[in-house]
Amino acid sequence: MQVKARPGDTLWKYSILFGIPYQLILDSNRDRQPAALAIGDTVQIPGYVWSEHTVIAGDSLWRIATMNGLTVDLLLQSNPGLQIGMLSIGTKVAVPRRVTSRVVEPRRAYGYSALLQDLNRLTDIYPFLIRSEIGASVMGKSIPELKIGSGQKKIGFNGAMHANEWITAPVLVQFLNDYSLALTNSTDLGGLAMYPQYLTTSLSVAPMVNPDGVDLVVNGPPTYEPFRSEALAINGGSDDFSGWKANIRGVDLNKQFPALWERDAVQGPQAPAPRDYSGTAPLTEPETQALAELTRREEFQRALAFHTQGKVIFWGFEGLEPPQSEVLANEFAAVSGYEAVRYVDSTAGYKDWFIQDFRQPGFTVELGIGVNPLPIEQYGEVYASALGIMLAALYM
Repeated sequence: MQVKARPGDTLWKYSILFGIPYQLILDSNRDRQPAALAIGDTVQIPGYVWSEHTVIAGDSLWRIATMNGLTVDLLLQSNPGLQIGMLSIGTKVAVPRRVTSRVVEPRRAYGYSALLQDLNRLTDIYPFLIRSEIGASVMGKSIPELKIGSGQKKIGFNGAMHANEWITAPVLVQFLNDYSLALTNSTDLGGLAMYPQYLTTSLSVAPMVNPDGVDLVVNGPPTYEPFRSEALAINGGSDDFSGWKANIRGVDLNKQFPALWERDAVQGPQAPAPRDYSGTAPLTEPETQALAELTRREEFQRALAFHTQGKVIFWGFEGLEPPQSEVLANEFAAVSGYEAVRYVDSTAGYKDWFIQDFRQPGFTVELGIGVNPLPIEQYGEVYASALGIMLAALYM
């Protein structure tokens, strides 16, 4: 929500007036000087949206404010020129409304357009979320990243690297929504106070690393060439892409990282396939290049890659993982009910590369149980388990 600055206004004043923590006001107005605002400056108020009240007989500012859980000062701040005792029937009064419920509520298969719609709504309501593009897919779709928090501890989450594991994307986006709600309403999330986490941790979230592949599974083959014909050919002519994990070119993105890639590459398909083809070399695909560059740039102190399925947390690679990895993995298992497994016969994955190159705790989290893609009916259970893991990644 945007308001116009009046004489004497400061960002600190808005923090008090709207009941929003000061750092959130600062981070929502990065281009403003906190001490002094010019009259008429636009100021972003996170966690609020506008509604409208039409004055009826007997209305007063006090009555309108009370009906909406506001103070008269806040109502006056929101309506420059409006004065107490000077309302006429039919006057439109702008009423700031604090958002107290989620805007992210996935109820069906979650494709790229649903992701963009949710991110647009979230960043509009919560401008302290920093949205950027880390790269583009083979088909040119932007791969979005969102950052939340202003602390020194750096953590990275990513999801939907495998196409038919699209359910991991709304899990991450809903977490951003719930985190933001807790911040702007001064409530806990899963029993954890979130504002201290915001002040100590910077979290990066890339919710859909493989947008082309996700859309292939959710919506079927693309309508234009050459992508349509090539995808159908790789899929054996079938238009059922439910078993597709790869990107649109038939390269499995989680077998693309330079961590014993050579060993992995000879074990799977030797040509583009719906799954398990490692490509002709590490990091040939724009999606893996984007994620690798993000990871190098941000220097995450821990990274979690969300996949499905199995209810398991993988946390080791070739003995290169630091001692803290086991501590974290045990906590993740305790809060989710999942099994923590140190080693698995897997190479060339994001987690493997992260541990190998950065010697920091890296995890592959396999959410839920069943056959991919997991049905949306399982979403509530999947999110509940993931929530505990994501919160533990922040507070540990």
